[in-house]
Amino acid sequence: MTAMIARNVSALSQALAAKEISSVELTQLYLDRIARLNPEINAFVTVDADKSLAQARAADESRAVGKAGKGAGPLTGIPLAQKDIFCTKGWLTTCGSRMLGNFVSPYDATVIENYNAAGAVILGKTNMDEFAMGSSNETSYFGAVKNPWDTARVPGGSSGGSAAAVAALMAPAATGTDTGGSIRQPAALCNLTGLKPTYGVVSRYGMVAFASSLDQAGPMGRSAEDCALLLNAMAGFDERDSTSLSREKEDYGREISAAAGDKPLAGLKIGLPKEFFGTSERSGCSPEVMQLVDAAIAEYRKLGAETVDISLPNMKLSVPAYYVIAPAEASSNLSRFDGVRYGYRAPEYSDLNEMYARSRAQGFGVEVKRRILIGTYVLSHGYYDAYYLQAQRVRRLIANDFVAAFRQCDVIMGPTSPSTAFNLGEKAADPVQMYLSDIYTIAVNLAGLPGMSIPCGFASSLPAGLQLIGDYFSEAKLLNVAHRYQQTTDWHLRHPSGFD
Repeated sequence: MTAMIARNVSALSQALAAKEISSVELTQLYLDRIARLNPEINAFVTVDADKSLAQARAADESRAVGKAGKGAGPLTGIPLAQKDIFCTKGWLTTCGSRMLGNFVSPYDATVIENYNAAGAVILGKTNMDEFAMGSSNETSYFGAVKNPWDTARVPGGSSGGSAAAVAALMAPAATGTDTGGSIRQPAALCNLTGLKPTYGVVSRYGMVAFASSLDQAGPMGRSAEDCALLLNAMAGFDERDSTSLSREKEDYGREISAAAGDKPLAGLKIGLPKEFFGTSERSGCSPEVMQLVDAAIAEYRKLGAETVDISLPNMKLSVPAYYVIAPAEASSNLSRFDGVRYGYRAPEYSDLNEMYARSRAQGFGVEVKRRILIGTYVLSHGYYDAYYLQAQRVRRLIANDFVAAFRQCDVIMGPTSPSTAFNLGEKAADPVQMYLSDIYTIAVNLAGLPGMSIPCGFASSLPAGLQLIGDYFSEAKLLNVAHRYQQTTDWHLRHPSGFD
């Protein structure tokens, strides 16, 4: 049944509708594969077969009445992996941290509610960098996730568990969150399609916060078509989230479904930032990766698109601005984890202050503590204006650069990651080098724009990603631009060997 689990979400939905397979049978196939492969890949933190199969049985019942015009939708009965940052009622929700290692959520995040309403099945909760802080999925309390393309290498982070699960065919698709590239970078390193929507399009209610003004949930799948189906379920206004945008529901796959001719992207203008492609800046990206990106852009020209040179002059400031703003917000958000109400509590202490100190010292990992310390410092009296306020001004300059760029083009393209997957442990001792892994993705979060990564080839047998950046609320256009490329290439159809 390997051929069945290798299908994308759309094909699986058609198979379920045609009764080629039931949701219970399909879910069991994935559960069996997880049981066999997860000990090596470590993509899942929690699996509960009884809960998953109960959802699958309910989905089969919904499809049984679907002929009457109700009960079933395109995701009914589709098994999905959920990043362990989404509160899920009755499931462990750990955020990859010892601090929440025993926390069973009493409620569902909006994203989980939406998928439940769509009839999807939860396969399990995926491993992640602790509290989404990391670019390699090595900071998890539950151990590093391995990249299925080479298990000596990282899958990217923080959504590395979701990426590895889909890459190893342990799930057809998964959810992720993206604060500075945490959907797009692991998608690139694991040969997936991953989308970070416009900030506010997907509710953050019940999604454990890292940096509230940057975090955004999104889908990870094998194709743009998959991501459109998943985003249709995820997106929507939520009055419980003050940052949720009140907009009419839309079909994010509408442009994919439209007829296309020999030149399906005729008239599309692709912006190529000199900060990505200029001679001096190209040295920051692996020549092999840049060669694949250049080849992908050449393919877009064949599809009728036109390329224009643009500039994002403040792009170089995105990493330092991000690593002031994100830790500042993290230090505030993580102050609630004190060992009092829920989560980890130190076993020995003499008074309340010592309980706080020991619980946080023992419950948080090194990277989380590093960011809490940085964030507390930049928010402290005397440094707020010099660091945090200044970073917010830079953030506005970066956003303005994108506004100016989109007057000249429809989509911006470039590398997703400066390299293919690096070795486990290679950058763990050098935080700066680790942070630079997100150099091409961070600015998108600072500006609140939608961005996605699609497979564009292999360098030394390891996948690389092409990043597509769109204007606000242009997800449907981005997905169509990605889809047209995937119609003419097969990079996204390839799977790692050794996991049959």
